[in-house]
Amino acid sequence: MNLNKIFIIGRLTQDPEVRTTPSGQNVTTLNMATNRVWNDKAGQKQEATEFHRIVAWGRLGDIAGQYLKKGGLAMIEGRIQTRSWMDQNNNKRYMTEIIAESLQLGPRTASSGSSAGGGFQPRPAAVADIKKSPVQDSDIPIIGEDEPMSAGVEEDERKIDEKDLPF
Repeated sequence: MNLNKIFIIGRLTQDPEVRTTPSGQNVTTLNMATNRVWNDKAGQKQEATEFHRIVAWGRLGDIAGQYLKKGGLAMIEGRIQTRSWMDQNNNKRYMTEIIAESLQLGPRTASSGSSAGGGFQPRPAAVADIKKSPVQDSDIPIIGEDEPMSAGVEEDERKIDEKDLPF
């Protein structure tokens, strides 16, 4: 069995970039930062930041472009994909990205009030040109501030039988 699945929770480092391919498909690019914290051998707290490029296609990309903004918290579920191309100097280049399959928005901030956008400010430029039905707040999952983020796995399902391991 093979599995290519990723769950990532982090903050956007810039506003989403919404584009349309020549074939008319909408694609949104997100840049997200995550932190890893650990104690070194001396017991000192260490922290490292990782930066991730996330690509969301179609309706999911439209929602991300409309409701996410720089500094916003989100959980992305998806898969990892590496693509390659030849640059202008004929060197083979590689880029590894997360292809989003679903997302959950972070908690609404107190300063955002109770606007019709669900507490998030829509991006007026690129999203305004999309000729699709408007997104309803009830269609978008929101992570509560004190709500635990689970992967939807029940406690009994987390137990692994050693006979099921391939090694």
